[in-house]
Amino acid sequence: MSTAETPGGSRPTVIQLSIKEKAALYAAYIPLFAEGGIFVPSAREYRLGQDVYVLLTLPDEAQRYPVAGKVAWITPAGAAHARSQGIGVRFPADEKSKQLKARIEAILGTHLASDRSTQTI
Repeated sequence: MSTAETPGGSRPTVIQLSIKEKAALYAAYIPLFAEGGIFVPSAREYRLGQDVYVLLTLPDEAQRYPVAGKVAWITPAGAAHARSQGIGVRFPADEKSKQLKARIEAILGTHLASDRSTQTI
């Protein structure tokens, strides 16, 4: 998984997140959010509710999915259970996000029912 962040003044921060493997997607996907969401590893400071713009690339796909999301939780450095520092980004309640959530869940398939630990809540 690789990320690149572009700081912005009052505009949302742009984050490029490329997830290369299904296991990494499983660890980052947040099915608990009704709209879906994704964990983004980052050492940057964020605020809850902050607007972020994620350009998400899924395993074995060249397409980048744009997500205008919001920071829904923050995992600080040194978090319990060796969780990576970063943020949980909630997808917006729009048609593109519904399609992205469906695409992620199709890629993960039966992995969604797994009880393996993830980077998410």
